[in-house]
Amino acid sequence: MSSLPVVFKFRLYVADDALNSAQARSNLAALCKTYLPDRSEVELVDVFKEPKRALLDAIFMTPTLIRLAPLPVRRIVGSLSQTDLVLRALDLEGETDAAQRSVGAIHRV
Repeated sequence: MSSLPVVFKFRLYVADDALNSAQARSNLAALCKTYLPDRSEVELVDVFKEPKRALLDAIFMTPTLIRLAPLPVRRIVGSLSQTDLVLRALDLEGETDAAQRSVGAIHRV
């Protein structure tokens, strides 16, 4: 019996098309494609369009990425450009082995 793969759920808070927000969107997409192919869901929240939601979720800086699942919840602020640090902060280090096996090499985002 095979177990279902773990799906990683993320919420990325951005500030419209600000440079750091655009970089975070791009870096997260590349990270998910490389390390979590077909195993990630990303919800984008623009703090200018949904300011009350950002406040309710205690978002005071953008971009902010929240890993909602699997638990525990993890948060990271910034453009997500330092791949190794992002993987560690989100507790995704074990996923690099799977990425190496599937693509033959780790790609930097």
